[in-house]
Amino acid sequence: MDTKELLKKVRKIEIKTRRLSDHIFGGEYHSTFKGRGMTFSEVRQYQFGDDVRNIDWNVTARYNEPYIKVFEEERELTMMLMVDVSGSELFGTEQQFKNEVVTEIAATLAFSATQNNDKIGLILFSDEIELFIPPKKGRSHVLRIIRELIEFQPKSRQTNVVEALKFLTNVMKKKAIVFMLSDFIADDYKQTLKIVCGKHDVTGIRVYDQREEEIPNIGMVQMQDEETGELMLVNTQSKTVRRNYSKFYHDKVDYFRDSFTKSGAGTIDCRVDESYVKKLLGYFKRRA
Repeated sequence: MDTKELLKKVRKIEIKTRRLSDHIFGGEYHSTFKGRGMTFSEVRQYQFGDDVRNIDWNVTARYNEPYIKVFEEERELTMMLMVDVSGSELFGTEQQFKNEVVTEIAATLAFSATQNNDKIGLILFSDEIELFIPPKKGRSHVLRIIRELIEFQPKSRQTNVVEALKFLTNVMKKKAIVFMLSDFIADDYKQTLKIVCGKHDVTGIRVYDQREEEIPNIGMVQMQDEETGELMLVNTQSKTVRRNYSKFYHDKVDYFRDSFTKSGAGTIDCRVDESYVKKLLGYFKRRA
């Protein structure tokens, strides 16, 4: 992809997702993810209806009329976007590939955080850590994240959720808001996830295509595993083949939901042909 085309794609995503974050998600994000507490801002004269518990008695005695302390939310938070860039994300039978939807969701979340003056960081992972961008503030930083999401070429096509979670624990010493975006066709990460959730506020966003859920009956088909590159001839007329695949897929989905729920993390299921706007908004409102 040349620079001109890349900048055009970045700009298109910025226009769409920034509008969403400005008009829809900014307030919902702020309500859902609170700051660490309240910090003193100023002293002003008491007004009818003010909480008498906030009266500053020293200033009141000095001026012989009531004054109260004003507090503001200590707002600054850190958001970490953890994005699966393995081969299975390059799948799509509808209008968009999974990785394109993931990029839009990540950009919307990043601009929502920026609107609230929070820091945003990025971890791209496969079965290894492909890229780490430390948390920073600002529009230019978010645009860099979007550029990486669009054009990054991973070294590996496989997935290891555990390695990604361990890396997060090592680099993020303070509590962060973590959004992990993947299809979660993986297993054996429950224990590591539980440890991460003890420190961070974690949400798993499962992005999937409806064609992944079942194999259609269309005869003999050559298929390729996007993560291993293995080619195989599959008899889709076989009920046993279709049943085994369906069980394999839904076992992975059940493991995702069970692991995240029991670890105290949130979950969002987002099909590529559905509105991720409604899914995110519904999630924020439930949590607020």
